[in-house]
Amino acid sequence: MPSRKKTTMFASAFCTCVSSFVLICVVLATQQWVSSDVLFSRTNTSVTISLEYGLFRGTCEQFVEAGLQVSKQTFQVADSLSSTKTRSTNVAIIVILVLSLLTSLLSSGFTCTNAVSNPYQTFLGPIGVYTWNSICGILVLIAMILFPVNVEAHGLSEELARGCSTTLQSHIRSQHSYGYSYWIMLLVLFLNIASLIIIYFYDHARYSKKKEQERPIENAPKDVILF
Repeated sequence: MPSRKKTTMFASAFCTCVSSFVLICVVLATQQWVSSDVLFSRTNTSVTISLEYGLFRGTCEQFVEAGLQVSKQTFQVADSLSSTKTRSTNVAIIVILVLSLLTSLLSSGFTCTNAVSNPYQTFLGPIGVYTWNSICGILVLIAMILFPVNVEAHGLSEELARGCSTTLQSHIRSQHSYGYSYWIMLLVLFLNIASLIIIYFYDHARYSKKKEQERPIENAPKDVILF
């Protein structure tokens, strides 16, 4: 059976890993990733398309210059994308987050195993927790980078806005505001870092204790050791 200290440390790391898993599920399920106001010109007037969307679905509204508002529409992101660049980037983000979900689940399993037992295999111990938490954090960070690239550089909002109306002409400007679904990924990163720190402190304390136990033998006189 593991010591009380080990159980406490790994149980704390387990809670952070489970929280990370739940938050990634929230990120995938919600559509409050970004809100965009995209201004287009139309014959003798201008039209603003107001969008709010995530990785799978979103809503859009039209506002003409005179103040007329068209009813809100719901759309599927994948169906509204015609550009290969925006579509492939969106799919890549989904795949990366699913992989981060799996690594977070594995990390939860490893921390739970160490909280209730002492596994013989080295990789099932702190090394495994380090590995899966690091991979999860890296994947989430990549997703956080790719999404703004898709919005800002690839013109994701402009493309989705054109799918909401067929009478739009030239694009004038866009304004983007990232929502809580996007910023939750930052919290996932902090949770992964917290898990790594907890396991590091446990591993460091165990290593220091082992060295302390070995030191009396190292410092003992040679005649005592021979005896």
